[in-house]
Amino acid sequence: MAADNSSSVTEFILAGLTGQPGLQLPLFFLFLGFYVVTMVGNMGLIILIGLNSHLHTPMYFFLFNLSLIDFSYSSAIIPKMLMSFVSKKNIISYTGCMTQLFFFCFFAISECFILSAMAYDRYVAICKPLLYTLTMSPQVCLFLLLGAYGMGILWAIAHTGNILFLTFCGENLLNHYMCDILPLLELSCNSSYVNILAVFIFVAFVIGASFLTIFLSYGFILSSIFHISSTEGRSKAFSTCSSHIIALSLFFGSGAFAYLKPPSIIPLDQDKVCTLFYTTVVPMLNPLIYSLRNKDVKLAMKKTLGRITFF
Repeated sequence: MAADNSSSVTEFILAGLTGQPGLQLPLFFLFLGFYVVTMVGNMGLIILIGLNSHLHTPMYFFLFNLSLIDFSYSSAIIPKMLMSFVSKKNIISYTGCMTQLFFFCFFAISECFILSAMAYDRYVAICKPLLYTLTMSPQVCLFLLLGAYGMGILWAIAHTGNILFLTFCGENLLNHYMCDILPLLELSCNSSYVNILAVFIFVAFVIGASFLTIFLSYGFILSSIFHISSTEGRSKAFSTCSSHIIALSLFFGSGAFAYLKPPSIIPLDQDKVCTLFYTTVVPMLNPLIYSLRNKDVKLAMKKTLGRITFF
């Protein structure tokens, strides 16, 4: 009985992160802790930005959406991964697998372009401060946001469509903790060089376009910073950008390492570790990176906690 015209497999068994029984329970509590921190951190940042009017600026508008993406991103991946640590057979239906793949691609690609929009926002704020209000108007911010989500939907459809046309006949043990592109290509009985090339082109375009925007933005930013005469001014400008640079390095570095190389170079077991960074670690660290050194967020937290205490 087929789940789809192109598939004879109705469900997949997710192998999980590791097959060693002694590590299952410790890893369950470790990643449960990661998930709780991710949920609390991102939801807390969303609430703070929503409740405090002084955070209603382009920078925090994009940060609000980044937190929303990370919150949703983690919820699409981690709960199923946690099940693999406590279940003898972690089963996901064919439809559920394709759905998870779609949302994984959508959130990952949307995050790429949101981070690019944030880099452009920092460029305008530092290099063209007098034109900042005009350049980063609400209409422009909305356009950039819709562009990020639009690209997310477009490329998610492309990636998922690439997998939907494959045939899965017989073997249904997926060597991963989630429905990712490369493990599905490896499991398919009719995937070809063309399918792998398509994935490489899609990912190279997304990462390339995002990286070009970020590289140019920070190139101009660094040039402007070096022209600032005061040490205090340079320090403030570096502080403004440092959080974003850390988040960019973690997200794009792990993503490029996982996808922009021939599959034979690094086994899928090691690819799982790369995937962990941008599906689990980065969404957890983003709210911490953007809030711990941010005076505006700290002020908003004090005000919000003061209101709660008052009531």
